[in-house]
Amino acid sequence: MRIIVCVKHVPDMQSDRRFEDHRIVRGEDDVLNELDENAVEAAVQLVEEHGGEVIALTMGPEDAEDALLRALQLGADRGVLVTDERLEGADAGLTATVLAAAVQRLGDDEPIDMVVTGMASLDSMTSMLPAALATRLGMPLLGLAHSIEVDLDARKATIARNADGYEDVLAAPMPLVVSVTDQINEPRYPAFAAMKAARKKPMDSWGLDEIAATRAGALIVDRSRVLEVLESAEVMKNGPGTIIPDSGDAGERLAAYLLEVVK
Repeated sequence: MRIIVCVKHVPDMQSDRRFEDHRIVRGEDDVLNELDENAVEAAVQLVEEHGGEVIALTMGPEDAEDALLRALQLGADRGVLVTDERLEGADAGLTATVLAAAVQRLGDDEPIDMVVTGMASLDSMTSMLPAALATRLGMPLLGLAHSIEVDLDARKATIARNADGYEDVLAAPMPLVVSVTDQINEPRYPAFAAMKAARKKPMDSWGLDEIAATRAGALIVDRSRVLEVLESAEVMKNGPGTIIPDSGDAGERLAAYLLEVVK
């Protein structure tokens, strides 16, 4: 199998994030998106079972290589970074277009069986990329998988997922896009040997011009599709809050307090 895993370099959720010029400051304590670790693990497990290659793909600034390095430590075989100043501020649609072109370029070298993503990135939380990417690639999407099975002879993938209170089992032909939840696995913790070996694995860096000649056609970055943040402000807590000690009537006092606040 040849699997591409789309990953993202995001600010560490445990760090103190801050804004400058209405943009979140990146490059300080940035990490591989936590939900993408599940996607990498899912792809690595499939390749361990069926053989093949896992390629980690990301779009971002040059320091997004750190996210790819982490993916390589987790078992991916190769990393590809698409970086270009013209992509600054790209929305989910443009990001999907660029990643689709990169997938197609990789597919021109050797066919792709599956594209795996996490269910969301923890910085923007739009959850839009998997569907947008599948649309641009013209591939079926199996979303929010908590398990994946592959039948290479039938060229079919089957997932199970929880959706709206139901347990769904869905199947689609390969190649396809699959998004996974954090319930699908427990990402492995890389040993020192794996971390050392990751630095010797191939990692490519492409600009827009290098992926423009794909089947998706020439990429033109329309600045009207690039997000412009007009205003941002930190939400400050209004005081230290109210503490209600429990002396047997805390429930009643809390209810009374809430009624007073709601008025």
